[in-house]
Amino acid sequence: MNYSCCPICENPIPINEIEWHVNNHLEDDEFAKDMELAQQIALAPPSPPQIDRSFCLDFDPESVFEEVPESSTSRDLKSGSRKNEPKDIDEQICCIISLQSKAIFYKVESGLMTLLKNCLELENSTSILSGYVDHFQSTRSEDMGWGCGWRNIQMVSSHLLMERPEARKVLFGGSEYVPEIGSLQRWLEVAWQRGFDIVGSKFFKGEIYGSKKWIGTTECAALLCFFGLRAKIVDFDGKGNKRDVGRVDKPMDRFVARRDIDAKEGPAKFGDGSTQNSKGYQALIDWVWSYFSEQKPKESQRRGVVVTNKMPLYFQHQGHSRTIIGIQAKHQKNGQQQYNLLVLDPAHNTEALERSLKENCGWQKFLKRGLHTLRKPQYQLCYVDPGIARGEEIEKLKDLTSVLIEC
Repeated sequence: MNYSCCPICENPIPINEIEWHVNNHLEDDEFAKDMELAQQIALAPPSPPQIDRSFCLDFDPESVFEEVPESSTSRDLKSGSRKNEPKDIDEQICCIISLQSKAIFYKVESGLMTLLKNCLELENSTSILSGYVDHFQSTRSEDMGWGCGWRNIQMVSSHLLMERPEARKVLFGGSEYVPEIGSLQRWLEVAWQRGFDIVGSKFFKGEIYGSKKWIGTTECAALLCFFGLRAKIVDFDGKGNKRDVGRVDKPMDRFVARRDIDAKEGPAKFGDGSTQNSKGYQALIDWVWSYFSEQKPKESQRRGVVVTNKMPLYFQHQGHSRTIIGIQAKHQKNGQQQYNLLVLDPAHNTEALERSLKENCGWQKFLKRGLHTLRKPQYQLCYVDPGIARGEEIEKLKDLTSVLIEC
């Protein structure tokens, strides 16, 4: 029998069992993270009453606002303190544009997605990938523990700026780069002042700059919609839960009624009604596969890997958010397909990820997430349709809605 070295524990494992073995490692890792989060929740102060929230802010175990560690850019932005801020929104926008700076991150020279494509081509599978994406990791000195939502906004923005000329002209004042977190917070405040996601604005009292408050899918959508991008939200509910607006029983219940969910819209654009009856979160897998495969390939298929211009997906669940950059399907001996989401996590180290891809060893633990790892009660995705909204369509984007898929 042929054996292969496990990329995580380095023990020799039969080749036909290696994927199952690695997935078990990943599942244990997810469980450990959940236990650590549960301990944090147990020690956290109770949530304030009557919070009109819905699905899916990353849970913030701290109920107080704290200052972001100061970078030179943060100090520059603070120089126009709130008391002295220009009252005119257009003046505020000009101020942000003049003071914002490019986010500092580890740049993968060969291109992260190119390295991933090379590794996937060596596997007996079919994979569909998003186009260009940079990885933005959370850092201990700046945003460890609370900044994953902002990092995912940076990741999806890196794609939009590179792959969509229309988005490049409008995002972040036409700067053509991804700003650091402080500037993103300022842009979100202006979006709220312009009337985007009024419910979310009320929850944060209209202020997010300089805080460690955790954000989620709706903040990502509100920010992108402010620039005229057609951001859409999809909810996946694995338990058919009825969501009571404003009901808060315990800290982790701060997640369900931030938008109007339009049941009349039916299933998501990229899925059909049959997926709603699939077992577990197969509906989510089917939707993601259909989403990435909807568009014609950006380049010709090589060894089972297709690269498209599809935007990566902002991927949210209770306690954390990540970015889906593609999906893989492997044909099993029983005739069924085994699917893996390909996911970038802000909690991972970019240099370690790059090294594992270059060596084609251990990258699976960073990027692959199988169906069995989807164990949260709800998940939420955000994506952006092509084009720029104008006039009345902009006004409609101010009220965030989502499509609900019951799994």
